[in-house]
Amino acid sequence: MATTTNVMPAGTKNAGRPPARARVRAGQSRRRRNALTAWLFALPFVLIFGVFMLGPLVSSFLMSFTDFTSRDIENPFAVGFVGLEQYAALFRNPQFLHSVLNTAYFVAAGIPLTTVLALALAVALNNGISRFRTAFRVGFYTPVVTSIVAVAVVWRFILQPDGLLNVILGWMGIAGPDWLNSTTWSMPALIMLAVWRNLGTLMIIFLAGLQAVPGDILEAAEVDGANAWQRFTRITLPMLRPTLLLGTVLLSVGFLQFFEEPFVMTKGGPLDSTLSVSYFTYNQFGFGKYGLASAASYVLFVAIALLSLLQFRALRSKD
Repeated sequence: MATTTNVMPAGTKNAGRPPARARVRAGQSRRRRNALTAWLFALPFVLIFGVFMLGPLVSSFLMSFTDFTSRDIENPFAVGFVGLEQYAALFRNPQFLHSVLNTAYFVAAGIPLTTVLALALAVALNNGISRFRTAFRVGFYTPVVTSIVAVAVVWRFILQPDGLLNVILGWMGIAGPDWLNSTTWSMPALIMLAVWRNLGTLMIIFLAGLQAVPGDILEAAEVDGANAWQRFTRITLPMLRPTLLLGTVLLSVGFLQFFEEPFVMTKGGPLDSTLSVSYFTYNQFGFGKYGLASAASYVLFVAIALLSLLQFRALRSKD
């Protein structure tokens, strides 16, 4: 029986499809249209960021290499380029060096204290406190959203020579100092205030991290005989590294830039004992020394970057 074989002409299989080169061009055109659409949506933010953020950042960086002062505002193009002279002048300035030491003291004491207390509170809320947990969260977070002016009024009352803190110390037979007018105790008083204000934010971050630790791993360790401290140090803390990193970096940025506490409470006194780098920079702008103030702000930026880098190296995940 004879059979017939249908032989399709060459090219019939791809009939109706455009050539490969045309498909590539169409794909490229579609990607360009998508990219253009994305940039059009992003354009308002890019313009706002460029005008109000990137432009001032670049301008202040360039200004730090000039002798620009308030006298040069009317003719800014006549400002002289002085290279690194402003940075050298900073480190010859005893007041700036004193503000650096004050800031280092504030950071070295405030960050560990806030971190330890926030972690302890987060562990207590996560494990030990079941009733009224939401009330505790709100209570500890309230100082974060409270106006610094209202906080200053309350803390000024607490830290007065006859204020609440000294009254409590008097009950224990301790004569409290004049906290805000003492070169010895003014900085510890501001550290207490800063720890109280920032405790809630860090506690919420740590609480979120603790709730992400798998419970079955902790239960397995308990079955194997690990006590509570061993479970915390061997399991919880290592798994909490990313959360610790986030919390401490955010806290470090805020503490290195501390300004509101001395500005509202002590005006940098007494005798510059609470003068911070941010407050020094603010004063230089007020004095019309824009070049020097810009240099001080970039010294602070480098300090923040270096501390953040150290924290990333110490706390990054070892997976």
